[in-house]
Amino acid sequence: MSVPALKSAAQGASAVSARRRRLTLSMERREWLAGYLFVAPDALGLLTFVAAPAFLALALGTFQVDGFGGYQFVGLGNYRRMLADPLFLQSLRVTAIYVVALVPCLYVVGLALALAVQRPSLASSVFRSLFFMPQMVSLVVVALVWQVLLVDKIGLLTRAAAFLGLGHISWFGDPTFSLAVIVFISVWFLMGFYMLIFLGGLQDIPREFYDAAKIDGAGPIACFFHITLPLLQPTSFFILLVSTVTAVCGSQTFDLIYVTTKGGPANSTSLTTFYIYQTAFEFGDYGYAAAMASVLIVILMALTFVLFLITRGGRFHYA
Repeated sequence: MSVPALKSAAQGASAVSARRRRLTLSMERREWLAGYLFVAPDALGLLTFVAAPAFLALALGTFQVDGFGGYQFVGLGNYRRMLADPLFLQSLRVTAIYVVALVPCLYVVGLALALAVQRPSLASSVFRSLFFMPQMVSLVVVALVWQVLLVDKIGLLTRAAAFLGLGHISWFGDPTFSLAVIVFISVWFLMGFYMLIFLGGLQDIPREFYDAAKIDGAGPIACFFHITLPLLQPTSFFILLVSTVTAVCGSQTFDLIYVTTKGGPANSTSLTTFYIYQTAFEFGDYGYAAAMASVLIVILMALTFVLFLITRGGRFHYA
């Protein structure tokens, strides 16, 4: 073959190679575009309904609003006001207690229920449905039912406590019991949802690990701590993150508190979100409410960041 022919063949090969590279790059760009298109609806929703209201609340928090359309710029005055507001500080304390009590309870109860009903059987299917059934009912209805059960003197559970010699306990009217009752009802209402999430994580664990452990003589407790918990790391991280956000925001508790206690007695069940609602829609102080909401968002972001650091984004370390 002559030299010009060889050069022509080489140029043709290089042209084909260049076209292949362009085709590969085009495929990569298409995959990149497809990925962003799939994410776009959620991203647009977050920007519209979460990020934009958060920035608006941050801006509104620098104004004093009288509720009749009057705005007066006060700068950081609303934030300085929080430091001297005993009701706001009380709501933060109640929220902290609620988070510390609710998140571990949801984790333990959800995992325990998932372990109890993970084996496929008719009984397990029935119990799964029963545990998840509260999620199918409005939280307002749930609150009304529990209010009937725990109402003073005539409630079914109140009469049962009196019959057992515990006296006439005012479950919603005594600050000693009110927040604990709210936590209990919240766990009862949410446990089915977290049970299903744990069930999904448990079903992803290969059975070969448990079979090999049984051959080595490991018992159920050893299998739980050395196989189940380590392999549930991503699920555990998701549970802790979602339950923490739920508890801090009070998104699943506002209706319950509004129907049963209205934040009382003596503000013992007044979460920060409920106090923000009262400040905005009952007292008409929208600027101060927006400032408190901004602080709550910062607290939630800080808790999420700490949770990411502790768990390394779902990668726990077990000794």
